[in-house]
Amino acid sequence: QVQLVESGGGLVQPGGSLRLSCAASGDYNAIGWFRQAPGKEREGVSCISSSEGSTWYADSVKGRFTISRDNPKNTVYLQMNSLKPEDTAVYYCATGSRACGSGWSRSWTYDYWDQGTQVTVSS
Repeated sequence: QVQLVESGGGLVQPGGSLRLSCAASGDYNAIGWFRQAPGKEREGVSCISSSEGSTWYADSVKGRFTISRDNPKNTVYLQMNSLKPEDTAVYYCATGSRACGSGWSRSWTYDYWDQGTQVTVSS
């Protein structure tokens, strides 16, 4: 059983920054970030493996978002910079039993999900 607690969402102006945190207890090998905007499918944003720390990003966020982990705190962060209105969505973190790989963005491969947090980018 894995429990997830996410924090850090909110309202930010275009070009601004936010940092999301995901504290996870239990056994897992990867944490992924996903987002879902109204009327759109859930999409993968980023993934980090717990052991070797490999990272993956969606093309839409490369160079703007950074995923990192603090293993002693069992916490993964998503630093989001240069935010755009199209980044507006509910953001979710999820744990997977396999390390991140080429299929990291497939939401059905993740086992546990948090409740999500709203990120709104608007002036």
